[in-house]
Amino acid sequence: MIAVRAAVPNPPPAAPPGLDELAGELLGWLKWGVIVAGVLGIFICALMLIIGRRNRSATAYEGLVGSAWVIGGLALASVAALLVGAFQI
Repeated sequence: MIAVRAAVPNPPPAAPPGLDELAGELLGWLKWGVIVAGVLGIFICALMLIIGRRNRSATAYEGLVGSAWVIGGLALASVAALLVGAFQI
């Protein structure tokens, strides 16, 4: 009995016709939105730290914790393409 192995096709990812430019434009808009939200988030957290310096320690604490979340979100957004690329089959 002879076993025959067939090669499993593994084509590269390809955008549907006409959607390549639209997908690139949408990703560009999302990147811009992440940058704007990140800068705004850092400014708000810095303001909370400044306001909370005197007798409002809870506000300063929330600003410090919030800045860690903003930086974490920006870090995740910056490596998004690498993460998705790592899981390609």
